[in-house]
Formats: sequence, structure tokens, C-alpha cells
Amino acid sequence: MPVIRLHYDDLENLTGASIGRIKERLPLLCADVERIEADYMDVEFFPNRPDLFSVEGVARTLKQFLDLEPGLANYPVEKSDIEMTVEESVLNVRPYVVCGVVRNLQFDSRGIESLMLLQEQLHRGLGRNRKNVSVGVHDLSKVKPPFRYLGVDPSFSFVPLDYEEEMTMTEILERHPKGVGYRYILEGKDKYPLILDSEGNVLSFPPIINGELTRVTESTEEIFLDVTGLNEHVSIALNIIATALAERGGEIQSVVVRSPGSGDVVKEKETPNLEPTTMEISVQEANSLIGLELNAEECKKCCARMGLGAGVKSAETIMVKIPAYRYDILHPWDIIEDIAIGYGYDRLKPELPDTVVIGEVHPIEEKAAAVRKIMTGLGYFEVFTFTLTSERKQFELMRRNPFSGLESQRFSRLANRKLSDIVKVASPISTEHTMLRCSILPNLLEILAINKHRDLPQRIFEVGPVVLNFRERYVLAAVSTHANANFAEVKSMVDAVLKEMGLADAEVVDSEDGAFFEYGRRADIIKDSRKIGVFGELHPEVITNFGLDHPVVGFEVAISSLEKSETG
Repeated sequence: MPVIRLHYDDLENLTGASIGRIKERLPLLCADVERIEADYMDVEFFPNRPDLFSVEGVARTLKQFLDLEPGLANYPVEKSDIEMTVEESVLNVRPYVVCGVVRNLQFDSRGIESLMLLQEQLHRGLGRNRKNVSVGVHDLSKVKPPFRYLGVDPSFSFVPLDYEEEMTMTEILERHPKGVGYRYILEGKDKYPLILDSEGNVLSFPPIINGELTRVTESTEEIFLDVTGLNEHVSIALNIIATALAERGGEIQSVVVRSPGSGDVVKEKETPNLEPTTMEISVQEANSLIGLELNAEECKKCCARMGLGAGVKSAETIMVKIPAYRYDILHPWDIIEDIAIGYGYDRLKPELPDTVVIGEVHPIEEKAAAVRKIMTGLGYFEVFTFTLTSERKQFELMRRNPFSGLESQRFSRLANRKLSDIVKVASPISTEHTMLRCSILPNLLEILAINKHRDLPQRIFEVGPVVLNFRERYVLAAVSTHANANFAEVKSMVDAVLKEMGLADAEVVDSEDGAFFEYGRRADIIKDSRKIGVFGELHPEVITNFGLDHPVVGFEVAISSLEKSETG
């Protein structure tokens, strides 16, 4: 989840509250304080609140929550007389675009840092790594409106950000770090999106890179914002950035965006649109869900502490205005959750449950504890990783998924079958968390990658759940990396583990798992004619995919009751 660095002096200047009071109350906003240092703290926020991905957004929310400026934040939007024309040539490439202007800014290094980090956090979460949404931030004084958004030939050239030489768009995708990282978004496109000013100067090559010409510096006083993408979330991203800059004292102005409609019709819209939406909330339902006895006026005050505008319609109903930068409010229950937070979790009185029972350790936890003793006795360190992951990590990086969707002989039948059995997240809020893991090995390789600067050998393991075809089972996974890691090492380790687990009679047979190296350096573990595990030397391509530099061996074996489905 996103971790935001909050500098104390900056936060105090933006809120008008003391840092002591902020430290005391911030955790009650469902924020997790990760680290407290002498002059800053790192705070983790839920991905469904992208409006909190900057110090400005946090400051606004604190002012409301601490009753310094409760209620709906007001951001006037003036007309800028700037226009953006969307051309037909870009509609099949990246069709959505919204724009805005923020003037009278006074940047310092903290303000620049916060803006850039907010931009990147929006790219990762709301933008799904720039695929769905990407944000361009430009020094408006360096270019001349009106602007054009069009599709151009990949041979078009300009000077990209952080470079001094002109490069074609094709060269940018091949050589520029941002181009290499995000070129997959434009795969198969004959034209690439581009934003130009009236004199042909390049503002942005979305979703890849801005032009060097419009770099934002501490001397920048007016900013042009462009947000392009594949859906209406572009408007949320624009609203979040524009209002964050307004918290720095900026004045928001709108841009008229004209795009082709059906026939000769030209569609026109003015952005950003910061008008709040309205939702009706039942006081009785709120009390039922929270477990309190609040009246309509008290619910209204709780809403104000969460930055919502609320009015009492009747003794049983309140009308709530939702700010245009709140992405997370989709249902009345989302507002009821805000009422609970606004009331204060610290004010909720704990109660003992009516039912009294005697607890005992679950059998699977007993078995897991025994396995942990085995692994620590063999010299492995235990780690804990997330159950939520992505198809890219579970399959593509592990060579277990023909990512193009086509069948390929180099992937095992088991890996291909898993593609239809994986449990996906219905509405993921991050590209990193789109499914429940069906293997722990990729998680362990990520841990090795994070710690590759540390001394070798490194040997780690995890005992935990995996989910396949909506069935959960516990597995043991372990990896070892050092210069001499080989099949003999992992084979002897697997033999010891199986013996200690009472599975010494399990068979070892040739494997077809694409995550491991061929030629007798991979094997499946079979018990009662069913596959319960796999081990071997990780394939060099897998090692490279995770950014590792040394050989890696590993294994994964089921420790819960055997089922009819295969395990890998």
C-alpha cells in the first residue's frame, strides 16, 4: 500500500496544527504510521484513498478531522480561455483526456517533491501503472496555447524529459528508461499519442514521458495539467492533483476540451469539474451498522469531520455532498464508514461477546508450527508475504503463463490449467493485487530481490495459504541462493523435509514446470498418484525476471490434507 513521507514543518504549515496533535490523531483516520523520525514520518494509507497520496491531501483531511476547517472544501474554478483540441487520429489509441491550469504557485523543493510523488502514486494505483491513467505536469509559461492532442507516426522526434538530444518516439521506447518500462502499453499501435502547443512544441508523449521543454522547477508559477487514459478515471486524477496544488495556494482554472463526436458534431467539456455529487443516507441504517444511537445532527457533524458536506433532510435522513476528489465513495455504506471514523474509533466502547467459548489451536496451525521448526532447524529464515498478488508475478515472471494467451510447449499443462482456476479480485485497486496467490515461490523471489545487496547465502521459507479453484490449502515454500546453489542441494533438502513430515514414501518424478531448469534439474513430488509439490533449480530466465544475480534453488510442497486437484 502507498507510503507517504510527511515532513513535520511542511505538515504544520499546511494544517496550522502542532505535530504532536497530528501524531496523536492521524492513526484514527485509518492510517498506519510506519516510521517516525526526527523531522518526518512515513505513513501508509489505503489504496482506495488516492486523495491522501500527498502531504497536501493529508493536510486538507487533517484540517477537517481536527475541526479546524470541517465540511466540504471549497475550490473555485475560473475560466482560463485555454483550449485543447482532440483529433480523430488519437481516439483508437488513448481516447480520454482532461486538462486544467493552476496559477500563482510558489514552489519550494518540498512542493516539487510532493507533486512528483503524487503523480507517480496516481500512476501506480488509479492508473494501473499508467495504462488506464497517466498525468502530465507542465510549466505553462514555456508553451503557447491552444493545444492539440493527436496520434502521430512513431518517427516523430522531440527532446524527452531528462535528455538533451532529440529522439524519435520509437527510440524513446527502446532507450529511455520510462519508454522501456511502459512501452507495452502502446504495443501494436500504428500511431502514438502526443500533445503539442500552437507552435508545434511537445508537452507530452502520454503515457510515457513529458518533453524536457516543460519541466517544472521551483521557479514555475503556473502549471498546465493533462490527464489521458482509457476510462473516466482521468477526471478523478485531475481533480486530485488540481486540489492538492490549490492547498499550496494555487488558483485553479478550467480548460475547454473539444473532441470529435458522431458525424460532424464536436463534443465540448470544461475541466476540471469540481462540483460535488449527492447521496442520501438513512440515520437508522448508519446506527444499525455502526452500533450507535446518533441523531441526524450528530451524523452531519461526523460527515463534516471527514470532509463531506451534509445537511439534515429529516430526523431520519441526511443529504451528503461528496467532494469531486473522493474516488472511494460508491455506496451509502462508504459514507456510513466515514461517519464511524468521524465519530472516533477511540470513542467506541468495547463489549464482551455474549457467547463464551474455549479456544484451541487449529490442526493446520499445529502442522504449520511443526514445519516451521523443521525449516529453522535446517538453517532457513521464515518470512511472511502478501496473499494478494498479480498474474504477472505468478505466471509471466515464473514462465508459467503464455502471457500472449497462446498455448506454448515450454509451459507445463499444469501451469496452463491454472489460468482458468485462479481466483481473481473483482475490482482490484492496484495492478500488484489482482488475484489470490496459487504459489508462494514468486513471493520468496521478490524477497530475495529486495535483499540482494545483503550477504550470501540467503535461505528463506514461508508456510501459508494458497488458493486455487476457490479452494484454500497450506503449502511450504523455500528458496536458497548463492554462487554454488544446485539441484543436489535442493534434492537433499527436500528429502530431509519429506522425511520429517512423514512423507518419506513420496515419489520424485520428472517435471514439466517451466519455472525450473530442464535437463534433469527439476522434479515433481507425487503422493498417492497425486502431485503435492515441485522442486529444482530456478530457470535462468526466472532469475533474471526477478532481478537476481546468482543461482536459486527452491521447492514448494503441500502440507494440508491432500485433495483431488493438483498442486504446483
